[in-house]
Amino acid sequence: MSIVCRNLKFLRKQKGWTQQEFADKLGIKRSLLGAYEEERAEPRTEVLELVSDMFRISIDDLLRRDVGSQKESFLEKRRQQKMGSDRQVIEFVPVKAAAGYLAGYNDDEFIEELNTFTLPMMGAGNYRAFEIAGDSMLPTPSGSVIVCHKVDGWDEIRNNEAYIVVTNREGIVYKRILKTNRSKSKITLVSDNPQYEPYAVGMEDVLELWQSDAVISKSGQQSRLSVNHLADMVSHLQDQVSMLKKRIKD
Repeated sequence: MSIVCRNLKFLRKQKGWTQQEFADKLGIKRSLLGAYEEERAEPRTEVLELVSDMFRISIDDLLRRDVGSQKESFLEKRRQQKMGSDRQVIEFVPVKAAAGYLAGYNDDEFIEELNTFTLPMMGAGNYRAFEIAGDSMLPTPSGSVIVCHKVDGWDEIRNNEAYIVVTNREGIVYKRILKTNRSKSKITLVSDNPQYEPYAVGMEDVLELWQSDAVISKSGQQSRLSVNHLADMVSHLQDQVSMLKKRIKD
């Protein structure tokens, strides 16, 4: 059974699919696919038939041949490409993967399972893209994808810039960050939508910080705001800035 289980895992990674994506294609639960890959259960015949058709590989080969044993496998090449310093890699974290990301953000195997893409206007380097949900950062609409680079620590934070902030309590949020030189133990997270009040987060709760480099939205997805709504947002935002400046001075 171990050969077929290894083959399922290899073939999934060869396509760059997460366990959930592969399970959806097979019409089974992610937990069952996990049991297959961890050799805790034996794949049913109908599952093997689907995999055979999907990858154009015989069931006999699935059961008897280690398809990932070649010296230069597709997965190994993919890993080497990701490690190349002169190549651009953007790992994509969709909303549906947010919960898994909180548990696996520092797990190399989990990160490797994320789908990747490239953008012509971005230079070489390692980036991460997060799909956001909600209206707290309007006019950036829900469903937008924020492409970011990693920021290491409080000293690298640029005041009033937009960041993806990963915390234990809040999960993955997209906010502007305000900090004061008075204390390095806290940051203030501010929404572009003034209907949401700023709030403080302790740096001890911050797992990762990613500074926004680009925002990708679907055509026609941009939120349409009336002139009156925009005026109210500007007025409210000015009040918030004045209040925050006063707090900083105090």
